[in-house]
Amino acid sequence: MLRTRSFTFRLFLRLLPVLGLAAALPWLLAYWMDRGWVVTLVSTALLLALMWWTLRRATAPIRSLLRSLAGITSSYRDGEYNFGVHWRGDDELAQLVKAHAELGDVLREQRQSLVQRELLLDTMVQNTPVAMLLLADGGDGVQRVAFSNLSARKLLHGGWKLEGKRMHELLENMPVELRNAIARGGDSLFAVREADGDEDDEQIYHLSRRGFHLNGRPHDLLLLRLLTAELRRQEVQTWKKVIRVISHELNNSLAPIASLAHSGAELVRRGRTDRLEDIFGTVEERARHLEGFIRGYARFAKLPQPQLQTIAWAPFLGGLQQQIPFRMVPPPEDLCSRLDPAQFSQAMLNLLKNAHEASSDNGVTDDAVEVRLARLPHWLRIEVLDRGSGMNEAVLQNALMPFYSTKRNGTGLGLALTREIVEAHDGRISLQNRNDGGLCVTILLPAGA
Repeated sequence: MLRTRSFTFRLFLRLLPVLGLAAALPWLLAYWMDRGWVVTLVSTALLLALMWWTLRRATAPIRSLLRSLAGITSSYRDGEYNFGVHWRGDDELAQLVKAHAELGDVLREQRQSLVQRELLLDTMVQNTPVAMLLLADGGDGVQRVAFSNLSARKLLHGGWKLEGKRMHELLENMPVELRNAIARGGDSLFAVREADGDEDDEQIYHLSRRGFHLNGRPHDLLLLRLLTAELRRQEVQTWKKVIRVISHELNNSLAPIASLAHSGAELVRRGRTDRLEDIFGTVEERARHLEGFIRGYARFAKLPQPQLQTIAWAPFLGGLQQQIPFRMVPPPEDLCSRLDPAQFSQAMLNLLKNAHEASSDNGVTDDAVEVRLARLPHWLRIEVLDRGSGMNEAVLQNALMPFYSTKRNGTGLGLALTREIVEAHDGRISLQNRNDGGLCVTILLPAGA
């Protein structure tokens, strides 16, 4: 309030002489003029002119300040924040100038921070190994490249600028595999082989495509990533793991066989043949175990595409019950799915066998194994439940991986083969511990499959 009165008081002081003259001027003019209307007219004209001149003098600094503030606001709009205004005094106009200066400081700091973030983001985008293309409609219904990073320019245009290029023209010079992947839309994994090249020259790419609106216009973002080196590293690691598992199984079988063969030969040399039957039986058992191990690997590696048939679940599960016992609520007679009966029988038998082994290891009888079916809006859910001890978090995360097993003589292929079969039927499989003890294996199959 003090500052407001200060400004008002100074303006009042400017107008006070005019007010005094307005009171004295008619009396002064009355000495030279006899007519009252002439005195009034002359007094009014002189006072208005004097008041106009006084107000212009009093408000000249304010008008100058307002023009300066308007100019600085325009510079803010243009992105320039290096201008300021100085005002002498400590009134409300000084407060306005101070607030405007603080606003400029905030905008300047935000602009600098934004520029730094944009520079960091541009550096990251330009130096990422992922090729990035931003496509936008050019207004003529043709998609054009709105943005591309260095990886995209090197991969698709020999390092030259791509902005403004028509996408369909760029596709004409791209490998047919990439053209097909872009035409399909969505995410995809594809391989590109050089002309007259062998498999070692094959390059594997992952394409990701996302659509969004920017400034009210539809845009597409394409991300193209070269995965050849990463996949080959994973392939080497997988082969190393396979070799370790196979070596372990071979050693576990061949070492006892070699030892027993030596013992048998020594007994024959001594003429003691009474123990040969046990030795040969053990050799046969180890040989059959090794044969089953090799057969399991071959079956996993050569799993064919499923031959789909319309299968009714009631007789299908009834046939499984004759091979291995389990409890279930009989499903509706009209509940059917498109399955490969041989492959899916193998998958279900693997799960049921594991459920029986887990239940028996926990001291529970065989009737604890249960199969449940339920219809969902878009899926058919199949659950295989046991009363075993369940799995810890580490085993749950790795149980479906090939060659992973917690059993002493396990190959780590049972659940992995089951997963391959389920996913070949466009389904999903998951494992979770039951709240009241045991494990629940859930299979989701498409409802119309």
